[in-house]
Amino acid sequence: MFRLTRQVRFAIGGGDTADTGQNGWSGMPELTGFARFFALDVTVAGGLDPATQYLVNIKSIDAAVRQRVVPIMAGAVKGVGPSQPAGLLSAIHAALAGELAPARLDVLRLWSSPYQSVVLRTGEIPMVRFTQQFEFAASHRLHNPSLTDEQNRLAFGKCNNPLGHGHNYVVEVAMIGTPDDAGRMIDQPAMQSAVARVIDRFDHRHLNQELPEFKDRIPTVENIAKVIYGLLKEPLNGSTPSASSGQASSPRAKLASVTVWETPKTSCEYFEPS
Repeated sequence: MFRLTRQVRFAIGGGDTADTGQNGWSGMPELTGFARFFALDVTVAGGLDPATQYLVNIKSIDAAVRQRVVPIMAGAVKGVGPSQPAGLLSAIHAALAGELAPARLDVLRLWSSPYQSVVLRTGEIPMVRFTQQFEFAASHRLHNPSLTDEQNRLAFGKCNNPLGHGHNYVVEVAMIGTPDDAGRMIDQPAMQSAVARVIDRFDHRHLNQELPEFKDRIPTVENIAKVIYGLLKEPLNGSTPSASSGQASSPRAKLASVTVWETPKTSCEYFEPS
């Protein structure tokens, strides 16, 4: 079994419905003037074509998105059809289903910004995932007091520096749930407020020395992801007051996972299987 992902970029409000050209960095339709820019990750699964040894020709993915998806997004921007990200992704999945056969449409991820997306996995329908990224800066030291100094140096190298070292961390929080008839799934201001309260505890701190969660736990990227997940689990599972309305956040969604990037090359996702 193979899985292939192709990202298609396009703008709404510039060239609008153009369906020719290359899937370049600037996208097609191109972003001209002030317009809405989107990126859609299309993941298909299946076996290879005996003749081409392709799972699917990526040009077919580009064409299907521009012909089927761009009009849906253009309608949403103009107030026609679904307007909420979760509802939009369901409509996009329905539009693309079967277009890339015999490959199976496996995952769709629509980026409304470089830091926010909605994800639909075929095996999870009708549930949708909503992700948003946050950041904080912190220092830490990788050190196990039960090991000797030499063993710590061998295990952690420079990361065992007694004075610690810092990172600019990126945290991606994923929620999963079933959208309502209008395509709404979460109270975004409530989610952002809940995450911000947790992230603020980490920001500009020495994790080993200032956070009780790491008093007896090494602050590896794995443990940081797990700790943040644990701190967010209760407030994001339906009990966070809305920043705008004061009401409880929607019980339609729950925390799915937390991913932490320690560097652009190193990340860890933590989740708890259902």
